[in-house]
Amino acid sequence: MRAARVGVITLLSGVIVLVAAVVLPGAVNGTQRQSPAPAQLGEGHGSALEAGIRAAQNRLNDVPGDWDTWAQLGSAYVQLARISADPSYYPRAEEALRRSLDLRAETNWQAMVGMGALANARHDFRAAVDWGQRAAAVNSYGGSVHGVLADALTQLGDYAGARDAIQRMLDVQPGIASFARASYHWELHGDNERARHALEAALADAADPSDVAFCRYYLGELAFNRGDANEALTQYQAAHDADPRYRLARAGLAKAYAAVGRTDDALREYEATTAALPVPSILAEYGDLLTVLGRTSEAQRQYDLVKAQHGLLAANGATDRITETLFLADHGQPADAVAAAQAEWSARKNVEVADALAWALHQAGRDAEALPIADQAAGLGWRNATFSYHRATIRYALGDLAGARSDVALAMSINPHFSVLYAPDAARLLAQLGGPP
Repeated sequence: MRAARVGVITLLSGVIVLVAAVVLPGAVNGTQRQSPAPAQLGEGHGSALEAGIRAAQNRLNDVPGDWDTWAQLGSAYVQLARISADPSYYPRAEEALRRSLDLRAETNWQAMVGMGALANARHDFRAAVDWGQRAAAVNSYGGSVHGVLADALTQLGDYAGARDAIQRMLDVQPGIASFARASYHWELHGDNERARHALEAALADAADPSDVAFCRYYLGELAFNRGDANEALTQYQAAHDADPRYRLARAGLAKAYAAVGRTDDALREYEATTAALPVPSILAEYGDLLTVLGRTSEAQRQYDLVKAQHGLLAANGATDRITETLFLADHGQPADAVAAAQAEWSARKNVEVADALAWALHQAGRDAEALPIADQAAGLGWRNATFSYHRATIRYALGDLAGARSDVALAMSINPHFSVLYAPDAARLLAQLGGPP
């Protein structure tokens, strides 16, 4: 096995320390960054996963009592569901993981981690915490154990608990999976420089093409989200060059091409991406670009697919209410958006859910209710242009012109390309209010 030099990131001190360490690399678990389209780290390729699944099935035909292979099979189904955007694999994953637990219950931390990853994928984050805690009680030195907990606690809005889980993961298994989670932690807290350093540490440790593509893609996301579309293009292209089968790279290219005015290239990349990876958020982006271009019938086809994908998720025990809320709010169904957002807010109170609920309330004409929720969305300090635009619009509707001007100026300074639908509106609102303060 290859010995790898990795960086150790100390979260609690607020300092990134790079030290030499030698570890033996193992399997890298998926990392859920932000909903509703969590990317997977070390996801491999569909063909490789399918080959592994076939091998596991063959093994289990011969040795049906092999609890470890049942756990591996279940976890592979979770990964395959994620990289294919096909949630019909989730029931198969659950069946395999429960079979593993039936064969060995008390010490089977591998299947517990698999169940936690499945719960995270289905957005059942409280169940994921339960499974992660059960796994930690058996094996507190498993990096993937703390990864499951970090992902779930982040999505539940327990950011201090998530930080501790990430730190523990860095302690026991420094590498790409833990660095990526640390990067998202810093990004959520508004420290893009440390977020970038963490991803660069991950990239330095990446050897497999899929891992390189993952790191480059998220470096592109950081660049795009801070308004540097050209740097984002460079990183997305590097991700695609490293591994052409890494589908999110083409979604990034599509978004960045649209931002720099290369519309034909954007449409080509969106078409290719959504054909292979029909993720609701990407389908909605594609539809919004078509809407802006006046191609309404083509846009409606994408919007219909968004609804169909949400139905498919629900049929397989999964939800994606943040994407659903924003889609409904942006496409003429504010009452349904409020209902979806309130259901999610009752289950978890993180900054993304707060923003989605505030925006749905605004679109429903309930701005006085929306503003304090929008303030909660801004509470971590995340430099998120969409959040700032949403709060600006709410403040404007309430007659707070100075607050609206400050927020919309912030949105445009963070990322003037944050949305093909709303960035032009933000620019017009800023001009109307007299430009930046």
